[in-house]
Amino acid sequence: MTDLEAALRGAVRGEVGFDVTSRALTTMDASNYRRVPLGVVAPRDTDDVAAVLEVCRTHAVPVVARGGGTSIAGQATGTGVVLDFTRHMDRLVSLDPDARTAVVQPGLVLDRLQDAAAPHGLRFGPDPSTHSRCTLGGMIGNNSCGSHSVAWGTTADSAHELTVLTARGERLRLGQEWAGAPEGLRELVDGDLARLRTGFPDLPRRISGYALDALLPERGADVARSFCGSEGTLGVLTEAVVRLVEAPRARALAVLGYADEAGAAEAAAGLLPLGPLTVEGMAADLVPDSAAALLPRGGAWLFVETGGESAAQARARAEAVVRAADVVDALVVTEPAGQRTLWRIREDASGTATRMPDGSEAWPGWEDCAVPPARLGAYLRDFRGLLSAHDLRGTPYGHFGDGCIHVRVDFDLLTAAGIARFRRFSEELADLVVAHGGSLSGEHGDGQARAELLPRMYGQETVALFERAKAVWDPDDLLNPGMLVRPAPLDANLRFSVLPREPVDVAFGYPSDGGDFSAAVRRCVGVAKCRTTSVSGSGVMCPSFRATGDEAHSTRGRARLLHEMLAGELVTDGWRSTEVRDALDLCLSCKGCRSDCPVEVDMATYKAEFLHHHYAGRRRPAAHYAMGWLPVWLRWAARARAAPVVNALAGVRPLAAVVKRLGGIAGERDVPRLAGETFSRWWRGRRPVAGGSGELVVLWPDTFTEHLSPSVGRAAVRVLEAAGLRVVLPPTLRGRAVIGDGTTKSAASLLTARRGRVCCGLTYVSTGQLDRARAVLRRTLDLMAPVLETSAPVVVLEPSCAAALRTDLPELLHDDPRAARLAARVLTFAEALERHAPGWAPPAVDRPATGQTHCHQHAVLGDAADRRLREAAGLTGELSGGCCGLAGNFGFEKGHYEVSAACAEDQLLPAVREAPDGAVVLADGFSCRTQLEQLGGVRGRHLAEVLAEVLEGE
Repeated sequence: MTDLEAALRGAVRGEVGFDVTSRALTTMDASNYRRVPLGVVAPRDTDDVAAVLEVCRTHAVPVVARGGGTSIAGQATGTGVVLDFTRHMDRLVSLDPDARTAVVQPGLVLDRLQDAAAPHGLRFGPDPSTHSRCTLGGMIGNNSCGSHSVAWGTTADSAHELTVLTARGERLRLGQEWAGAPEGLRELVDGDLARLRTGFPDLPRRISGYALDALLPERGADVARSFCGSEGTLGVLTEAVVRLVEAPRARALAVLGYADEAGAAEAAAGLLPLGPLTVEGMAADLVPDSAAALLPRGGAWLFVETGGESAAQARARAEAVVRAADVVDALVVTEPAGQRTLWRIREDASGTATRMPDGSEAWPGWEDCAVPPARLGAYLRDFRGLLSAHDLRGTPYGHFGDGCIHVRVDFDLLTAAGIARFRRFSEELADLVVAHGGSLSGEHGDGQARAELLPRMYGQETVALFERAKAVWDPDDLLNPGMLVRPAPLDANLRFSVLPREPVDVAFGYPSDGGDFSAAVRRCVGVAKCRTTSVSGSGVMCPSFRATGDEAHSTRGRARLLHEMLAGELVTDGWRSTEVRDALDLCLSCKGCRSDCPVEVDMATYKAEFLHHHYAGRRRPAAHYAMGWLPVWLRWAARARAAPVVNALAGVRPLAAVVKRLGGIAGERDVPRLAGETFSRWWRGRRPVAGGSGELVVLWPDTFTEHLSPSVGRAAVRVLEAAGLRVVLPPTLRGRAVIGDGTTKSAASLLTARRGRVCCGLTYVSTGQLDRARAVLRRTLDLMAPVLETSAPVVVLEPSCAAALRTDLPELLHDDPRAARLAARVLTFAEALERHAPGWAPPAVDRPATGQTHCHQHAVLGDAADRRLREAAGLTGELSGGCCGLAGNFGFEKGHYEVSAACAEDQLLPAVREAPDGAVVLADGFSCRTQLEQLGGVRGRHLAEVLAEVLEGE
C-alpha cells in the first residue's frame, strides 16, 4: 500500500480503490482518450470530498471528479485520484414543487430527477441522449444541453445555486451577484470588462472555455452560471439547487422528411419562431434498416416536438410546423409509445454513429461544434468539403435548431500517419467553425479534444485570462490539470495506442470486426447505455448492472477490463487475468447488449472467448463440467432409463446437497426433474399422421425439450401438424445413408428417418468450452447434411438454442460454409407458422397474457412473428423485457443465486404478480419457466403448449 492509499483509507469513510479493477474501470470515458489513475475514491459525503482534497494536496496528486463517465472530450479521466460520485453522493435531497427547484447531489442520474419531478408536472429542462445514466454533476461540469435546449436552454440556465469545495478546502455556495465568489475573481473581471463584453461569440450553444462573461455586472455577476462548463477544473461540486420547468401536459412529434441533410439544416432555423420544444436532425446514414420504415420518406429528417395543454393542441402545433415546412414527407405522432420509439432512433445515433455504413470505425473528437442556427446549412456544406479534402467520412446529426452538430469521423487513430491527419483536420476544422462564428464545443465541453485549439477561437489574450481565472480558483493546479488551460495535446493519450497492432488469436470469427478481437473490444465507446438503471419496453441490457449497481458488472465495465487486458499495462496477465474473470463472472450471457447496445457490443461472445483462453490447459470450475456437459449427462440418463431414480435421489435433501456442492450448483436451487419419457422416444412411439400435404419442417430436438420439457415438443408437433405442416426430426447417421440428392427424395427419406444426436452447443459455448463446442457443432453439421440438401426449414423451440444456431454456429465455424446455411434455415415456432402455413389461423385462446420475452429472442431472433401469432390467437397484453436471471447455467452456478433472483425481480416476477386473473403466463425458454417455478411458484408455458391445449379442447 502506498502512502497515498494509506492516507486516503485513514481519512475517508467511502471506498478507496487502488486495485487493478477499480483503476481499469476509470481509464476512459466516452472519448478517444485514456489515462490511468492512481486510485478511485467513492466519497460518502462532503466531508469525504474535503478529506480527499486535503490528502491529495499534501501528496501533490491531481483530483478528477467523475459522474457517469459519458464525457466525450476526455475530461472524466485523469492520472491522479478519481472521485466517483455515483455510488453514494447520488441522492435527490429535496424537491420543492412550489418554488420549482430541486436540491441534488452530483451523482444523481438525470432520469431519477425527472421521475421525481414528473408527478408535479415539472422536469429538468436539459436532457442529453444519455439521460438514463448521465449525472447532474457531470451535466453541470460540461454545461450539458440535450434535445430540448431550444425551449429550456443549457444546464447553466437551470443552475440556481452550487455548493463547491475548492482545491484548498474552502466551501463556497455560488449564486448570483458575486455570491460565493473566491477571493480575487471580482478583481480579475473588473480589470478586463471590455474583453469580456466583446470576446465571446453570441450563440445559444457556446460551451467552449470558461463562461467568464456571465460575471459581467449587466448579467448579474452569476458565479454559479460561470462555474458551469468548467469541467471540474475550478472546484468540486458537492450539491446543487437546480431550477425545474413546467412540463407540457401533452406532446406531439412531427418528423419532417427532406431530400438531404443540407435541406434539413437550412430549414431548422425557420421553424424556431413557431416555439417548438425540439428541432433535432439526422440523415439516413444513421438510421438502421429496421427503423427506416418508421420514418416518413426522405434522405434526412427533422424531429420537431411541440407541447400543449391537450393532445389536440399539441397536435395542432405539430401540424402547423408541417404546414410551415417545405418537406418531402411528414409524420405527426401523438401516442407516447410511438413517440418513444421514434426518439429512440435519434438517441441511439450517439452509438450508431461510431460505425460507418460499411462497418468501419468512426470516432469522436469533433462531436459537438456549434454555429449560429441560421448558418448551419452553409457550415455543413463547408464541413463536408473539408472531410472530402482530407479523405475522411462522417455523418452529422444533432441539435439543428441550436446549430449544434454531432459527428463521428472515420479517423485512423492507430497509425502515425492517421494521427497526423487527425491533427491537421482538427486544426482546419477549428478555423472553419470560428469563421462561421461558432464554438468548438456546443455541448460536451473542450476536454483534451479541443482545449489546445481554444486560442484559435478566443485568441491568446482571452486564453491567458482563462489561465488567470483557473489560478484564482485552483492556485495549486490540483483539479483536472491538462483540461481547458495549459492543455495536453489533442493527439496525446489516445486510448488505441496501447492496443496490439496484430490480430489476437481467437476462436470466434468476429465477422463484423474483420476477425479482429481488438476491434470487437473497441466497439465499446463508453456511451454507457448499459448503465441504465431501468429498462423500458422489451429491453434487456444490462441485467447484472441493474442488480448490482457496480460498473464492473456493466457491459462497458467489462469492455474496459478487456481493453486493459489487451493493452497489458494495467492488467498484466492477459487471458489468465483474475480481474477480467471476476468481472465476467456475473455476465448472464443474455446477449442483450448485442441488440440494445447502440454499437452492438456482444459481451456473451467475449465472455465465452475469454473463458476458452482462461481455462485452456487447466482445470475448470465444477459447474463447467456439471452444466457445460449437460447434454451428455442427460443422454446417458435417458439411455439407462434412469429418470425415476435420478428424480428420487434429487428429492433426498442431504444427497442432493452433496451433489450440488460437488457440481458447483447453488445450494438454494432445486434440481429440475427429468422427464420420464424423452421427446424423441415419444416421437418414435407415436402413430404417424397420414395425409399431410403441407410443407416439410424439421423440428429440432434441443436438449431441454428432449429431456426436461418434452411436453413442449409434443405440443409443437400438435400445432404444426394442425397447421398442415409435415413434421420430421433430424436424421441419424444411419438415416443419412438413404438420403438422395433430389429434394423430393430427401424429403421422403427424412419422413422415415430416426432422430439424430444433433446439438446447438449452447452449454459448451456459455461455459467457454469452445473446442468441445466446435466438435459438437461439426458433428451436428454432418448429421444435418441431408436436411441442407432440401429446402426444409429447421424449427427450434428453445430460444437460446435457436440463437446459438443463428449466431454462435456460423461465428465459431466460420470456415465451414455449411454453418451459415444451417443458420439461415433456423426459424422460431412462430416464424415457421407464419412463413410456411400462411393461411392457417390459430385457435382462439382469448385470454390476457403475461410473462417475458426470452432475452435471446429479443437480442438475436426478434419477436415480431410471436407478437402477431399471439394477437391472432387473442392473447392480449405485452410481455416484459429484461432477463429472467436464470439464463441457462448462470442462475444454477454457486455464488450467483442472489443476482439471479434480483434479475427476476427486476421485471419478470413483478409482471406476473400484477397480471390480471386468468392470465396465461408465457415463457418459451426452459430457464424462464424454471425461474418462474422456483422463485414465483408459477407455471410458465411455451406458446406452443397454450395453442395445443386449445386445439385438444376443440
